[in-house]
Amino acid sequence: MINTLKILKHQGNQFIKDVTKVILKEPFRGRPLISNEKVDVTELVNLCPTGAISSNPVKLDLGKCTFCAECALKFPEKIKFTSDYKISANELSSLIIKEGDDKPIELNPVLIRKAISSYFHSSLKLRQVSAAGDNSAELELNASGNVNFDISRFGIEFVASPRHADGIVITGPISENMVIPLQICLDAVPDPKIIILCGVDSISGGIFSGSPAINRNFLDKYQVDLFIPGNPPHPLTFINGVLDLIRR
Repeated sequence: MINTLKILKHQGNQFIKDVTKVILKEPFRGRPLISNEKVDVTELVNLCPTGAISSNPVKLDLGKCTFCAECALKFPEKIKFTSDYKISANELSSLIIKEGDDKPIELNPVLIRKAISSYFHSSLKLRQVSAAGDNSAELELNASGNVNFDISRFGIEFVASPRHADGIVITGPISENMVIPLQICLDAVPDPKIIILCGVDSISGGIFSGSPAINRNFLDKYQVDLFIPGNPPHPLTFINGVLDLIRR
């Protein structure tokens, strides 16, 4: 009993009272900053394994970024990753970080469908679909239900059946073999339904982009309500992104 009490005292209160005001520390990598420092742009662009960095001006696309930080390690005076975990967006253009910019990423309220705030502001049930994912994003989504994050306190829960869900959370780059199961799952979700892409693989294909085993045509047919970047996304990124979507 004494040893247990010592452990509890050492760890402190693990429950996060306010998930919107947490301060994360290294080695977490959040929203990057790109300075106006002059560097070898060609080398910087070629350094990125997923083509997330472009030039004139230098830009970094979080929808393609794996947060490997090779760019920041090679050019620390040019790029650094902050502790800002609120990096979800509902339009892809908001995920592009430009040289010299230092503004938070926010959802565009115009693009949030009225049905979302009307029906799901206090209760949201989600069906997670791993479309050829590597289990990293899936593990972090599971962690969002842990006692410290406790996403269920906001009425947000993962359910076993799409028939009981209000939307789907897609992880993975969407392989050819998962196109039909993904379609069946979405069709089983009653209207109105939400579509969330979680992780760089689901947003752009990540390191699998361009592979003949990938078929992302499914996404051309639907409006995606939320893009959650990361490789994998932190539970706080997921929770804050969903809260921003349903509470507006």
